[in-house]
Amino acid sequence: MKPAHLASTFVVLQPDQSAVPVPVTATIWQELDRKFENFKGRILVSCFSFDADWDTWEMHPSGDEIVCLLSGRASFEFEGGGHVAELCEPGSYVVVPKGTWHTAHTSVPTRMLFITPGEGTQNKAVA
Repeated sequence: MKPAHLASTFVVLQPDQSAVPVPVTATIWQELDRKFENFKGRILVSCFSFDADWDTWEMHPSGDEIVCLLSGRASFEFEGGGHVAELCEPGSYVVVPKGTWHTAHTSVPTRMLFITPGEGTQNKAVA
């Protein structure tokens, strides 16, 4: 087994619980949908770095998403109730309930781990 890094290689957990490494490319989102049947019954394990507020809301209708802070800090905002989850310590995480629109805010370099039920994920611009 050769080590990989989530910044350059995501992992897709298949319905049979096998793990498939997927190199991150400029067209990864289209490739993931095509190669993995629009993510039916699959989970994406990924890592993202950002240093500014997200410019979109997202929602996952197929299941809860787990978001874990690796470094930095972020506030997760949930649409419709003004609820905010503050992630300030590495290892802290939030479970985003199935079907809940959410976005993130930060002003410092931040890295997070995402465990996402990808089927049917939707995005919309932050107003």
